[in-house]
Amino acid sequence: MSYIYRDRNDAGRQLATLLTAYANQPQTLVLALPRGGVPVAYEIAHQLQLPLDVFLVRKLGVPGQEELAMGAIASGGIRVLNEDVVEHLRIPGPVIEEATRREQRELERRERLYRANAPPPIFADRTILLVDDGLATGASMRAAIQAIKHQHAAHLAVAVPVAAMPTCFLLQSEVDRLICAQTPEPFYGVGYWYQDFAQTSDEQVREQLALNRQELHEHAT
Repeated sequence: MSYIYRDRNDAGRQLATLLTAYANQPQTLVLALPRGGVPVAYEIAHQLQLPLDVFLVRKLGVPGQEELAMGAIASGGIRVLNEDVVEHLRIPGPVIEEATRREQRELERRERLYRANAPPPIFADRTILLVDDGLATGASMRAAIQAIKHQHAAHLAVAVPVAAMPTCFLLQSEVDRLICAQTPEPFYGVGYWYQDFAQTSDEQVREQLALNRQELHEHAT
């Protein structure tokens, strides 16, 4: 029987129990997809004593059906399209380009907000634990995976509390390890599996990144 998480922090604590092999490993980084992935990833980083950062991805929503992803963009100029959705709905190229430009502006705004003047993390030769609060179509995660692969991570693992089974199957071959804690059928949607699925704020993201840095500093001294 599938479990309904209290909130994203609860999901992160439970997901961390499946990731103990990564605890205290040098060169390992927990990387969250903002905003919803950050509370999940914070709990994982907290329990495993690992640094936390964010990787910016923006979904390209179908006009009028924004929850349905026609694709996604990620830091580094990566764009992934859900070709099935684009072809089925006959979405014209100019509509895709306009959505891309709009989401690129928001991606850059969040980069500045979350990271201030700090440089983005270096992924080359590192172990990356890429975390979100769940996977529906997987468009955002696929964009993140492609972008991180371009930066030559040594090991790339994706971990989520809940996911649609077909999406897990699709991503399996794209990463070194895939941890989907639950793949309920029928799936209904990510939010169905959370009692509290309120939107994570920009301020919460900044607070949890700062708290992780403080905890690691205290642990090291």
